[in-house]
Amino acid sequence: MNLEGIEKSRLFKGMTAKELSSCLASLDAREKKYRKDDLILRAGERTSSIGMVLSGSVTIESNDVWGNCSVLSHVGQNQFFAETYALLGEVLLIDVRANEDCRILFCNIRNLLEDSKKSSPWKEKLLKNILIISSQKNLVLSGRSFHTSPKSCRGRLLSYLNAIALQTSSREFDIPFNRQQLADYLNLERTNMSKELSHMKDEGLIEYRKSHFKLIKAD
Repeated sequence: MNLEGIEKSRLFKGMTAKELSSCLASLDAREKKYRKDDLILRAGERTSSIGMVLSGSVTIESNDVWGNCSVLSHVGQNQFFAETYALLGEVLLIDVRANEDCRILFCNIRNLLEDSKKSSPWKEKLLKNILIISSQKNLVLSGRSFHTSPKSCRGRLLSYLNAIALQTSSREFDIPFNRQQLADYLNLERTNMSKELSHMKDEGLIEYRKSHFKLIKAD
């Protein structure tokens, strides 16, 4: 298992090399590899482990029995997923899918709760880091609600692109979604969204190529 660089990740932030080693051993850390489009976690199942993306990326999706798909978020390298479900032991309401070939580190967080009587410095650091990560994810999810609140296709696109510009402190940036994923994330029909992007480009509001966007400031 190649864990190079994970000591710099948010989940293990502040841990010494010795603490990290103890943490990984206590949480039964294990690495698994997935190919693009593989399902990593499936709705209806339970998990006791948090997943950390060592390489590649994954998408968090909501798929219903009628075949409708909503992309809820993108999880990149050194980011995490399923921590809330792992801690609470609740049935998964989401699918986690490999966005590309990826390596995932699974850590059994339930071990942390079941062994709560034994105190150690790394446990306090891990719980603090999980709390911070979960809070940041709540902001991401509330952001999606904010972006999908406008009724028009253009309104949703402008809301999302403006938010990315603010987050990156730049009017030129890459987004983590392809066209279909962006449409699913904003709850839009892909064809209509693509047409609206073309109209916005023709009107001089934006420039784009694939997942690279540039916002044009109004005169």
